Amino acid sequence: MKQSRAETLAEVLKICNEAKSATKIISKLDEASKNRILMQVKNAIIVNKNQILKANKIDLENAHKNGLESSKIDRLLMDENKINNIVNSIDEIINLPDPVGKISYNVTRPNGLNIRRITTPIGVLLAIYESRPNVTADIASLAIKSGNVVILRSGSESINSSKILADIFKKVLAENNLPSGAVSFCNNPNRELIKELLKMDKFIDVVIPRGGKSLILAIAKHTRIPLFKHLDGNCHTYIHEDADFEKARKILFNAKMRRVGICGATESVLVDKKVARKILPILIDDLINAGCEVRGDNLSRQIDKRVKKANKKDYYQEYLDKILSLKVVNDINEAIDHIAKFGSSHTESIVTENSESAQKFLSEVDSAIVMHNASTQFADGGEFGLGAEVGISTGRLHARGPVGLEQLTTYKYQVVAECAIRK
Repeated sequence: MKQSRAETLAEVLKICNEAKSATKIISKLDEASKNRILMQVKNAIIVNKNQILKANKIDLENAHKNGLESSKIDRLLMDENKINNIVNSIDEIINLPDPVGKISYNVTRPNGLNIRRITTPIGVLLAIYESRPNVTADIASLAIKSGNVVILRSGSESINSSKILADIFKKVLAENNLPSGAVSFCNNPNRELIKELLKMDKFIDVVIPRGGKSLILAIAKHTRIPLFKHLDGNCHTYIHEDADFEKARKILFNAKMRRVGICGATESVLVDKKVARKILPILIDDLINAGCEVRGDNLSRQIDKRVKKANKKDYYQEYLDKILSLKVVNDINEAIDHIAKFGSSHTESIVTENSESAQKFLSEVDSAIVMHNASTQFADGGEFGLGAEVGISTGRLHARGPVGLEQLTTYKYQVVAECAIRK
């Protein structure tokens, strides 16, 4: 039965009121309490592993019936290894220092004012995501450790897997006499519910979208609440003229083919003209033998006939599939210009043994993550030692790159004096 707007609004207000109320308690938890809760969550996930896998099996069966694209099915799939990754991620978050209460500025002024800038939780987070059940656990864990409250809304394709993970958090919170509204999960499939949530700027402090470009653009269109966002992950690997060919071969293959459906996968490779004839056939051999289609410019097609013709749209594309765009560039300057024009400010890597060229690339490429002799698939909060992430932000304000614990805090100024009167 279709829900009326009044019913939807009532449900949204209930969720938001419970979340806002929970911030008063969760924001005051000390580090030991937060770590104890996360330890209990971790143990509960291990105990309920089979139930999580059963729920995920239902999601996978529905996904195949509904013709969900392969890249999303790859993200949706849960197995013992992925559950172990969730458990390990929670362990890492437990071992990270508490981001709340850090003093980043402490000055006593000539007028007698002692001024301190101290980190505080942001408040209420709204996470809207598609086919990644692990996001449920990652964001909920990071929210608790950073003293925040979170409202979770997964895509319908991962509803069963995500709900069972969210329920574990809620159960542990209740067992510790803490408000279960600190981790809310919206299992109502009504899309109008999302639109109403996105209007709740009096309750929700930041929106965290995890999904494709269309999802993020739709969210941005319907809200005035600040967003941590990246529109897409059109990542580049540039093979410089002074690259070690064996390193380049290994790095590019991993950057593209390790997991093609993640935002840190390389979607476009740039090869220096001076080495293109020598290295391109080797790189293309590796990619085509692994089932990857290569689309390139005229020069790359002259060098290797197996390369299909690329159009301008290909260089903007986040494929999330076994497809790669290729361009031969004259030098590092053209490579940097190409990335500036076609890239999405996510992650770019240069492969070179020339430290001066590497530094130029690192300094001049304006992306959230820039690498030297490393696979772009390292663009991940866990790999950066952040324990986990709520996403990769390609924006410029507040947070850029992996959004982990520190990025889920804001700050306030505390001013202390004996009896300060301004003249």
